[in-house]
Amino acid sequence: MLFRSSLARRFLKGAAATLALVGLTACVPSTGPVISTSNPVPVALLVPSGSGDSGDALIAQSLENAARLAISDLDGVKIDLRVYSTAGKPATAAAAAQKAVAEGAKIIVGPLYGAAANAAGKAVAGNGVNVLTFSNNTEIAGGNVFVLGSTFENTANRLVNYATSQGKRNILIVHADTVPGQVGRNAIMGAINASSASSAGTVAYKYSQDGVIAAVAEIKAAVEQNAPDTIFLTASTSGALPLFSQMLPEAGIDPQTVQYIGLTRWDLPSQTVALPGVQGSWFARPDEALSRAYTDRYAQAYGGLPHNLSGLAYDGIAAIGALVKAGKSTALTTSALTQGAGFQGVNGIFRLRSDGTNERGLAVVTIRDKQVVTLDPAPKSFGGFGF
Repeated sequence: MLFRSSLARRFLKGAAATLALVGLTACVPSTGPVISTSNPVPVALLVPSGSGDSGDALIAQSLENAARLAISDLDGVKIDLRVYSTAGKPATAAAAAQKAVAEGAKIIVGPLYGAAANAAGKAVAGNGVNVLTFSNNTEIAGGNVFVLGSTFENTANRLVNYATSQGKRNILIVHADTVPGQVGRNAIMGAINASSASSAGTVAYKYSQDGVIAAVAEIKAAVEQNAPDTIFLTASTSGALPLFSQMLPEAGIDPQTVQYIGLTRWDLPSQTVALPGVQGSWFARPDEALSRAYTDRYAQAYGGLPHNLSGLAYDGIAAIGALVKAGKSTALTTSALTQGAGFQGVNGIFRLRSDGTNERGLAVVTIRDKQVVTLDPAPKSFGGFGF
């Protein structure tokens, strides 16, 4: 327990040291306020409280707790955190962002939902204030808006690059005919196009039990016609995955012969790893040791487990703290935020890109004998890693 708490406290020291070694890049147009790093830095945290939804209230509290935990772990950096409610609504988020800037905020962390983040970013763009949103919607990224959430693009790139390194280069994409399914398909196709892999086609299915059943025959036909060595599914454990994991092997698509890859985590909930059809599958997840260390640290501080999105708030504060510690008045500009060394977060390394998206270091894992086994560990730095 003590080791994990100490590990959490060392996150920011490592990030700050990395910054000191590589310096700040100047390849990105720099916008953002000039700050005094010797005084407490005013930071606005926008959370989805006030919506009347108990789930939003829970997330909001966990995000605030994580942000305050990150502040307590900072070494020699003072943050003046100011919390604003968005009610999960774009108009409220825009008003909250404007109020925060009027009250002195130099950067905004949050809000959660994509539409709210987009509105907040637009509301303060003219003030030159950057927004680090918890959203993973890359369509809103860019300008003064940076997404902290783990993106399909990042996961797809990691998994396709690993697949090609293992000789898997002919990939069939299976996706739901929904907005998330289509976004996932596009991310996988983009990763394929950027690699030495090739596409063995796509199969879309209606998001229903009948839709999944009907898709199995189409998938089998595509396998017979195009001979993929890999099937990359966007299905989640709460959606079509359990049915696909049963029906695809029954249709003769042996997961021991054709590699199954998941765009989402197939170890949550934990009972999923016992399904026969997912044995040998690949998916990506954050550094498990760091994730456990954060969970322990949060539980020690607040007496309960954090929401799984709360680490994004910690990461946002951690990045700000590392940059401010470097002592530059331009610490919160876009060129500083997008410096190439990245930051150490609660789930591993991450860095913000000039287009507002992010890269996160992920491990590639498999399910073997109903246990999750690491095939390729999450990277510890961005040297030789990335897009």
